[in-house]
Amino acid sequence: MTEEKTEEKKQQQENTIKTDKDEISVTEIIEEETPAVEELPEEIRKKLEKSAAQKKETSGRKGKKKKKVNKKISVGIAYIKATYNNTIVSLTDANGNVLSWANAGLAGFKGPKKSTPYAAQIIARIAIEKAKEYGLTEVSALVKGVGPGRESAVRALNANGLIVTRIKDITPIPHNGCRPKKPRKI
Repeated sequence: MTEEKTEEKKQQQENTIKTDKDEISVTEIIEEETPAVEELPEEIRKKLEKSAAQKKETSGRKGKKKKKVNKKISVGIAYIKATYNNTIVSLTDANGNVLSWANAGLAGFKGPKKSTPYAAQIIARIAIEKAKEYGLTEVSALVKGVGPGRESAVRALNANGLIVTRIKDITPIPHNGCRPKKPRKI
């Protein structure tokens, strides 16, 4: 029993950050940044907690902080870029000013897992949680690329509380394109 208690205390100490005024737990930091972190899978949640702890440690800037003005934006645009190697989701206002973004590397995926539909679903959820601060409720989705995460990212937008009004494919298509290689001489 005592060994278990000492292990718990060690883990609590590792999960707290000492600042000038008081100690802040890593989970408090994560809850401030993304309210639905507990819904994410455990390994991804741990990676996000770790990166948030590192940000808090290095964010000791001196001087005046610029006051952040939160705009209330209800209608926006969701840009989804799905390539063979990665998926990037950017949520913007109607003018194209970015409110939040997420990609598979940010969520902790590495290598071939970055281009999976599951990764696209997770990063859409992360981007939506960041954009909820601005009051975003309705988006039109513009999808670019042919990667495996394109459909699941659009579905995740709808599943996580955003109303998708339209879906448009903006993948660039060549109108004859580059000159092809000459035929091989065999």
